[in-house]
Amino acid sequence: MSSIKPLVFSGVQPTGNLHLGNYLGALRKFVALQESHECIYCVVDLHSITAQLVHEDLAEQTRSITAAFLASGIDPAKHIVFNQSRVPQHAELAWIFNCVARIGWMNRMTQFKDKAGKDRENASLGLLAYPSLMAADILVYRATHVPVGEDQKQHLELTRDIAAKFNHDFASRIETLGVGEPIQMGEETVNGFFPLTEPLIEGPATRVMSLRDGTKKMSKSDPSDLSRINLTDDGDAIAKKIRKAKTDPEPLPSEMDGLKARPEAANLVGIYAALADLTSEQVIAEFGGQQFSVFKPALADLAVEKLAPVSAEMRRISEDRAYVDQVLRDGGERAGALAEATMKQVREIVGFLAG
Repeated sequence: MSSIKPLVFSGVQPTGNLHLGNYLGALRKFVALQESHECIYCVVDLHSITAQLVHEDLAEQTRSITAAFLASGIDPAKHIVFNQSRVPQHAELAWIFNCVARIGWMNRMTQFKDKAGKDRENASLGLLAYPSLMAADILVYRATHVPVGEDQKQHLELTRDIAAKFNHDFASRIETLGVGEPIQMGEETVNGFFPLTEPLIEGPATRVMSLRDGTKKMSKSDPSDLSRINLTDDGDAIAKKIRKAKTDPEPLPSEMDGLKARPEAANLVGIYAALADLTSEQVIAEFGGQQFSVFKPALADLAVEKLAPVSAEMRRISEDRAYVDQVLRDGGERAGALAEATMKQVREIVGFLAG
C-alpha cells in the first residue's frame, strides 16, 4: 500500500502587490482546496531573486503575501503556510534535480525565453534553473497535486519529467532500500520514489487580463495601476478601476461568439463570471444586448462586495507583524519536518553519507 497520500502544494512569489488575477486564479482556489485536501502553501522567496537579485524590502513583501493568504481564508492551523527560504531542503533537493534535469529541457522553457529576452547570455543561471527549484518545492513534500495556471503547466510537466528520470536512474537503489512506491507511468505501474504530480486547472477566469489591454495578462509589473485591481485596494479604488476599464462602444453581445474579437469585453465578462460563480454564458444571458454603462456598475458592485472584505482583512493582518511572523515560523517548522523526512531517504538513494 502506498504511503504517498494526496497532498496539494503551491507557492506565490513575493514580488509586488497581489491583484485580482492572483486572487481568482490562485488564492480563491487555494482556499477551496482546503476542504478536500491537505495543503502546503508557500511564499517562494528563493524564486523571487531569480530575475531580480536585489529587492527594496523582500521581508515585507513576504509578509504581505502571507497576509493575503490568511485574508483570503487559508487556515494556517489546519494547513501549512511558510516561506521557502526557512526550509533549506528545497535548495538541497534543487541541486540534485539540477543534476537530473537536462540543459535542453531548461532551454525549452517558454518562461525562460520570455523573461530572458534577446540577451539570454546575460540572464542569471538561477532564472534558467528556476523550474528545477520549482520541482524541488513540490517533490520535497512528494506532493500529488498542484493548482497551476496555464503559464505554469509546462513547468509542472518538467517536474514530472524530473521525477520520472530520478525514479528510473535510481530504480535499483530505490528497490534495494525498500523506499519505492507504486507510481503510475502511463499504462505501466513502476516502483518509484517521487510521484508524478498532477496539475489542478479548473474554474473560470484562470487567466485574468489587464483592465487597460484585454490582450495582456493582468500583471503586478504593469506601470499603470489602472490596469489591475490590487488586493490592497479599498472599495472606492476597486469601483473606480472597473469604471475606467477599457471597453469598446458596442453593447455586450447576446451570444458567446460575439466576444471572440472583443478581448476587453470578454475579460470583464470573465471577471464577473468568476466573482459570481457563474459561467460566462450565464453572464451573457443576463447582460447580453446591454451597454457597458449598465454592465460596469453591476460589475463594480459585485467586485466591491467580494473583494473589499478581503482587502480590509489583508490590511488588518499586515499591521500585526508579530502574528504574521509567528504563522511563518510555525509553518516553517512543520514544513521542515516533512521535507527532512523526504531528504533523509533521498540522501540514502543518491548515496550521500549523512548522519
